[in-house]
Amino acid sequence: MTQSQPKDRISKLRELINEYRYAYHVLNESIMSEAAADSLKHELSQLESAHPELITPDSPTQRVAGVALDKFAKIEHKVPMISLNDVFDEKEVEAWIGRMDKLLPGSTHEFLCDIKMDGLACAIVYQDGVLHQAITRGDSRVGEDVTMNVRTIENIPLRLRGTGPFTIGRTEIRGEIVMLKKDFDELNARREAEGQPTFKNPRNLAAGTIRQLDPKLVAERPLTFIGYDMLRDNPDDIMSNSEMYESLKAIGIATSGQHKTFENLADVMTYVHELDQTRTALPFNTDGLVIKVNDRQQFSKLGVVGKSPRGAVAYKYAAEEATTVVRDIVISIGRTGAATPVAVFDPVDVAGTTVQHASLHNADEIARKDIRVGDTVIIYKAGDIIPQVERVLTELRPKSTKTFDYQDELKRQYPELEFERVGSDVVYRVKGASGPVLLKRALEHFASRGALDIDTLGEKNVVALVDAGLVSDFADIYALKKEDLLNLERFADISATKLIEAIHQKKNPPLERFVYALGIRHVGTQTAIDLVHHFESLDKLSHATIDELRNVEGVGEVVAESVVAWFADEDNQILLRKFNELEVSPVYKKQTGALTGKKFVVTGTLETMGRDEAAEKIRGAGGTFQSSVGKDTDYLVAGGKVGGSKLKKAEQYGTKVISEKEFIELL
Repeated sequence: MTQSQPKDRISKLRELINEYRYAYHVLNESIMSEAAADSLKHELSQLESAHPELITPDSPTQRVAGVALDKFAKIEHKVPMISLNDVFDEKEVEAWIGRMDKLLPGSTHEFLCDIKMDGLACAIVYQDGVLHQAITRGDSRVGEDVTMNVRTIENIPLRLRGTGPFTIGRTEIRGEIVMLKKDFDELNARREAEGQPTFKNPRNLAAGTIRQLDPKLVAERPLTFIGYDMLRDNPDDIMSNSEMYESLKAIGIATSGQHKTFENLADVMTYVHELDQTRTALPFNTDGLVIKVNDRQQFSKLGVVGKSPRGAVAYKYAAEEATTVVRDIVISIGRTGAATPVAVFDPVDVAGTTVQHASLHNADEIARKDIRVGDTVIIYKAGDIIPQVERVLTELRPKSTKTFDYQDELKRQYPELEFERVGSDVVYRVKGASGPVLLKRALEHFASRGALDIDTLGEKNVVALVDAGLVSDFADIYALKKEDLLNLERFADISATKLIEAIHQKKNPPLERFVYALGIRHVGTQTAIDLVHHFESLDKLSHATIDELRNVEGVGEVVAESVVAWFADEDNQILLRKFNELEVSPVYKKQTGALTGKKFVVTGTLETMGRDEAAEKIRGAGGTFQSSVGKDTDYLVAGGKVGGSKLKKAEQYGTKVISEKEFIELL
C-alpha cells in the first residue's frame, strides 16, 4: 500500500463511520449492523496505529483521549445559560402571551414547542466545525470545562456534518445530556448481575457521570446529548427556532424529535395535552414542555426579566397525586441548625415510587395548611422528584385531631436544646449555633475513630477545610484535590497527599460505621449496628417506616422518629445522592463469630485493652456490647476497680460474671 493508499482508506473509513453515526443517532436509521460498524472502527484504529501521522482530533477513534484530571476548570459562558419561568395552566400561558403583546404591539407570534428533558444542561462549542469545548450550565454564568468527557458521548459529532455556514467560525450548541431509559435499565441490570449496587435514577447518574474526572469511566456509561438551541456570533445566521432545529439535524446533532410550530394558543395547548398523555413512552425522562417564540429576532427584542428570558416559558405538567394519612410529624435538625418538620405517612405510590414522608418546610407552612397528625392529605411530587403535601382533606379529619403546636413539639423532641426564630426568618434554629460550627462538629464526628476513622482528619484540619470553604457537607471531602489543600497554610505536599489518600481509603466503609458517622440523633454505635444488621442495606434503612424501625431490638419511638426525620430531610437526601455520585459505597457484611448472639457489659479497668477496644472486639466477633446490665445480658466482664452497682444487677438477673482472661478466651 502506498502512502496515498492508507490516507485515502482512512479518509473513506472515517466518512463511512460518521455516516453510520449520523444515521443511527440523528435519523434513527441503520445503514449497517453495529457489528459491521465496529469492524470498520477496528480497521481504522489499526491503520491509524500504523500511520500515527494521519491521526486527526476529529477521528472517530479519538473520543476517549487524555488522562484523568485533578479538577475541572471554570469557564464563563459567552451568553449566560439562564433558566425559564414555569407556567402550570392555560391561563398562565395566556398571560405570558399578553405580556409579550404589550412589549411588541402589533406583532403576531408563532410558537415553537419542544419537550423539556430531565438531564444536565451543557453547551458545546465548535470552532470551524471541530469540537472545541464543552461547558456545563453551572450557575448560568460560569460552568465547568467537561470537554474530555463530552468527547466520549457517541452521538456527539467530533466534527460537524457538511460544509455549510455553521462549520465556519464559532457555533455553540446547547442541549441536555441524558441517559436514556433503556440504557439506564441495561446498565443497572449488568451491575446487579455483577453484585454491584444499582443507580437510583437516570438524571442523577447522567449528572454524576459527566462530572467524573476520568474520561475512561465516562466512556463506559451510555450518555446521550439532545440539542435544543444554537448560537452564532451573527444572529442573522438563524432567523427562526424551527429553522434552527432543522439546522441542528443537518449538521449531525440529535434533537428530541418532539418539536413542532403553532400559530395560536389553542393549538399550543392541544399539543401540551397530547404530550402529557404520551410522554411516559418517550425514551428519556421529562417533566414539561418548552414554549418559545419562533422568531428569534422577536425573542431577542423581548429581552430578559430577572434571570429568565421573556420569550419562552416551561410548561410544567401536573405531578401525579395520591392520598394518604399523616401518622406523625417529626422535626429534623439540619446541618445549619434549622429545625425542619417532616410529615410521616402511610406508604403510598406517587409518580412510580413509594413515598412515606415529606418535608413540611417550617412552622408557618404547617399552620397555613393546618396539617395535623391523623389528617388525610393529598401528596404530589414537585418536578416529579420531591414529595410534597398539597393540602388536607378536612372532610375526612377525625374529631380527635389537635392543632400541631410547633414550639411544644420542639421542647418534647429536643428537651436538651433551645431554639430561636430571628426577625422575619420563618425557620426555628438551634440557639447559639451557626452553620459552620455545626458542620465542624459533625465532620469531626464523621471522621472520628468510632465512625469512619479517617486518619489525619482531626479537629484542626476540619476547621481549616470548613473555614476555607472547601467543604459544605461530609461528601465534599471525597471531592477534595491535593491542589485545594496546598493553598492552605496547614498543608505541604506530604501532608496533603496523606489526607487525600486517607479519605479515599474510606470510600467503601463498613455500613454500620457509615450510619453511625452520619450523626443521626440517638443513633450510637450499637444502635447503628442493630439497624444495619436488621435492614442490611442503606436503601432499606432509608425507606423504613416508624413501625418497621420499632421492630428492631433496642429501637423505641424516639429513635425511630429520629431516623425517619433524618432520612426525610431534603438536605440529607441531597447529601446521600452526592455520596452516590462520588462513588462512596458503604459495604454490609453479616457479622458472625465466636460471640454471635451474645450480649456483653464491661465494668472496671481492663489490663490488656480499653473499654472502646473491648466493645469493638465484641462486635467484630458477632456479639452485642451493652452499656448497662439488663435481663438479656449474657456476660458481665469484670476488670479491676469494679463498682458494685453492675455486679448487683448481674446477681439480680443471673448474668454470668467473667474475668478479663475468660473474656479473651471467649474471643
